[in-house]
Amino acid sequence: MPVQHILAIDQGTTSTRSIVFDAEARAVATAQREFAQHYPQAGWVEHDPEDIWRDCLATAREAIAQSGVALSSIAGIGIANQRETVVIWDRASGEAIHRAIVWQDRRTADVCAALKAEGAEAEVTAKTGLLLDPYFSATKAAWMLDAVPGARARAERGELAFGTIDTFLLWRLTGGAVHATDVTNAGRTLLYDIRAQAWDEDLCRLLRVPMAILPEVRDNACLFGTTVPDLLGAALPVAGMAGDQQAALFGQACFERGMAKSTYGTGCFMLLNTGTEAPRSANRLLTTPAYRLDGQMTYALEGSIFVAGAAVKWLRDGLGIIAHASETHGLATQVEDSHGVVMVPAFVGLGAPYWDPDAKGAIYGLTLGATGAHLARAALESVGFQTMDLLDAMARDSGAVPAAIRIDGGMAANDWLCQFLADMLRVPVDKPTNLETTALGAAFHAGLATGVWSGLPALERTWAGAARFTPAMPQDRRDALAALWRDAIVRTLSHKR
Repeated sequence: MPVQHILAIDQGTTSTRSIVFDAEARAVATAQREFAQHYPQAGWVEHDPEDIWRDCLATAREAIAQSGVALSSIAGIGIANQRETVVIWDRASGEAIHRAIVWQDRRTADVCAALKAEGAEAEVTAKTGLLLDPYFSATKAAWMLDAVPGARARAERGELAFGTIDTFLLWRLTGGAVHATDVTNAGRTLLYDIRAQAWDEDLCRLLRVPMAILPEVRDNACLFGTTVPDLLGAALPVAGMAGDQQAALFGQACFERGMAKSTYGTGCFMLLNTGTEAPRSANRLLTTPAYRLDGQMTYALEGSIFVAGAAVKWLRDGLGIIAHASETHGLATQVEDSHGVVMVPAFVGLGAPYWDPDAKGAIYGLTLGATGAHLARAALESVGFQTMDLLDAMARDSGAVPAAIRIDGGMAANDWLCQFLADMLRVPVDKPTNLETTALGAAFHAGLATGVWSGLPALERTWAGAARFTPAMPQDRRDALAALWRDAIVRTLSHKR
């Protein structure tokens, strides 16, 4: 038998990467492409679905070619995707009716506020585990159906298809043969009852999304369909799909109740495995499907931060303080502290536990002595402060603090940030040898469905730690920094236009 491999497609917010993994969960080839972000109005964020499709195909082909493995040794494809981002397309032509509306987009904030004022949030939260916020998919889809002439009537007739990016890619890869998603993506739409594990007719009516456009919902590890042969050179099974954050939880082998991971990419997302229990958060965290295997659901508590790496990107592209994200490590270490500068990176509102879509980014404590290095340090510190807020909320909800936090994502390459996280969280922070855990999680799902891995114990054996960061900051220093942050949050929330 040839050595078995999995092709993982990780479609993110700013780039698409494809990675070929071997049966030891080692990446043998990687291809990545960044794509354009579109900001048609303040608070609006869009992607061109054709850009995403083009890069998906290009990176998949490049990764396969670089790997040097035969197509016959690729057992299947796993897909991880930016969650909540919405595409609606014509079932006959496969063409999108509008640019994709991205998870960061705030255009439906007024709609969500009106629904809250009508008292709708309690029912939505009880069924979906989510809050009424423009972050989620349903209000974006409803906006699109209203904004595109004739779209709502066509949707009611079943002529259009709705999906998050995973669903759109699956449709294209299978030549329009399969319109499906998985539980982790369905669970982020505001339309899926995570306990009944079904689309909810009442929620669809409330949020004005016709059920006729919704995809079938499946387990994370299953045969979704096979690719059109001429796309990648062979008919390959698409055998795993998961939203990026749940894929990262799976890729970090957080299979036991009480295990937690935090991913640092464009945003930051911390998930705590809660087992078969779907707890109701009292601290404005989200309850979400973590994964479903063989019909058995595992749930998680999630804290969502909208801006983490995006703050560093702003330093680079908006202010020109740095040329490369990696420079923040050197800048942060060349100064003793942030000189009293505190950044609240609410560029697209604030996520958990505040959930304020109208908040705006702010920088406090500026003096003439503040430099670019201090701003860079403040940007990194803001990631630690926001993660501290999430962990505090999780501890209040679950009654316990995880024994350690497994971290991943591009920012986890910054050792200074890793140590600052450990200091502010007051728990050990573990960095794995493989930081591409989102792609790995998608690969794991596909590998389980195709027999590359026999079960969760086999996946656990592939996890290896590269470094552990333990709390070292004096408690009084940590408390002083936390107090500065909380003062900045209060100021930000009370000064909005």
